Amino acid sequence: MAGPRAALNHVIIYVRKVGPALRFYRDRLGFQEIESMPGYARLKGPRGSATLALHASDERGRQAGRRPVVLYFETADLRALCRSLVRNGVHLDQPPKRMPWGWEHAYLRDPDGHRISLYRAGRRRFRPTPR
Repeated sequence: MAGPRAALNHVIIYVRKVGPALRFYRDRLGFQEIESMPGYARLKGPRGSATLALHASDERGRQAGRRPVVLYFETADLRALCRSLVRNGVHLDQPPKRMPWGWEHAYLRDPDGHRISLYRAGRRRFRPTPR
């Protein structure tokens, strides 16, 4: 595509309560808190420049909740990250596992039940799935 392009650099998640979500993303997953106020917090991802906002649910949150959100975070050492999370009290719905498409995934949920995939794909992320 020629011309201007957009980059994904910010995601908002609507949550029931900002406090538990903030503690989860900041204290468990290593996000850096940029700001927080009643009903809202903004964090910088542990790597890269993307930001994540946690916004207390309102009508938009209830609407957004009808379509599940899955967040994907890639890491160079998935197994080490998962061991660290488990040591810090995070429950993994699925420990690291090689998936049929060749990526290794672990799954967990944040305090509001949003599904999170921690994964390692490397260069495979930019290649067609092996058949």
